[in-house]
Amino acid sequence: MTDTPQRPLRVLAAMSGGVDSAVAAARAAEAGHDVTGVHLALSANPQSFRTGARGCCTIEDSRDARRAADVIGIPFYVWDLAERFREDVVEDFIAEYEAGRTPNPCLRCNEKIKFAALLDKALALGFDAVCTGHYAKIVTLADGTRELHRASDMAKDQSYVLGVLDEKQLAHALFPLGDTLTTKDEIRAEAERRGLAVAKKPDSHDICFIADGDTQGFLAQRLGKAEGDIVDESGARLGTHEGAYGYTIGQRKGLRIGTPAPDGKPRYVLDISPVDNTVTVGPASSLDVSALTAIKPRWCGAPPTGPGTYTAQLRAHGGETEVTAEVVDGELHVRFTAPVRGVAPGQAIVLYDDTRVVGSATIATTVRTKDSTSA
Repeated sequence: MTDTPQRPLRVLAAMSGGVDSAVAAARAAEAGHDVTGVHLALSANPQSFRTGARGCCTIEDSRDARRAADVIGIPFYVWDLAERFREDVVEDFIAEYEAGRTPNPCLRCNEKIKFAALLDKALALGFDAVCTGHYAKIVTLADGTRELHRASDMAKDQSYVLGVLDEKQLAHALFPLGDTLTTKDEIRAEAERRGLAVAKKPDSHDICFIADGDTQGFLAQRLGKAEGDIVDESGARLGTHEGAYGYTIGQRKGLRIGTPAPDGKPRYVLDISPVDNTVTVGPASSLDVSALTAIKPRWCGAPPTGPGTYTAQLRAHGGETEVTAEVVDGELHVRFTAPVRGVAPGQAIVLYDDTRVVGSATIATTVRTKDSTSA
């Protein structure tokens, strides 16, 4: 099996303005592909997005991408996908928090923008594949089918946010950095050797469309303040909040309860109820989850049949945990071998079979260890 295309392709390289996507585009061109660079304009007001180290979608970033394309020697365009981004990513992000769930906007952007809107447009224009700077591998089997695998370097693996890609999308994806056993410093050194000015540009991080990094303030501006109660597991009122949407399961800081817990230990957010605008807090042990149900599964190939044993990842920078999983009436039912903490509805769970990405689903409900043992 191989992860390298056997013939030259017409490739549309998504160039964010960062070092990874620039090196990926350069490698694709060096491999003999006919590469065209494109920067996605995702905001009607790019100044409102983060700049420098804290963004990937600003005017500054589009200029960096254009300069990189000029050095590589490939055509370059800017495509306006701001309206689609607002509807599919930003509005979804707000709606999910309003419903008491914790979304992952980067995963949604990969699904709806980079490998739906962008890929659809690329195929319509006659391109064979979309190339990005993600650290993940696509392996082509002897029968021509393709699998998504973790990057060779687990420290840089980004397959979690690509777990939403289906078989058709994988057939038209290219990840030139996925098989690279190098440090980020070596990627930067490669960029410098290639004459790419983004070689020393800091990485982007956090949520690009929240300009100041204040998620709670961003949500408050759009949803308004809505004072409610913070209660303990018995229902006793401990304090108030200005909007349940500003909290996430497992959160410890910023609770502003005032009175200490009877045992003197920290308290964490256990539940968020948008119906009565209540946030429930309690001890860390009450966060232990033994099972969950996830909806809207997307499979990177054929869906699993019957129950199976896998590893699962629950957040972009989290570790793996062993699970048994089965699809029942279109839902993914998962049981953890050992309890896990900080699992929130709205998050994605991505299943792996060794390094292969099986698929992804959105967590809908969880079973707490405390509840299952007392039942």
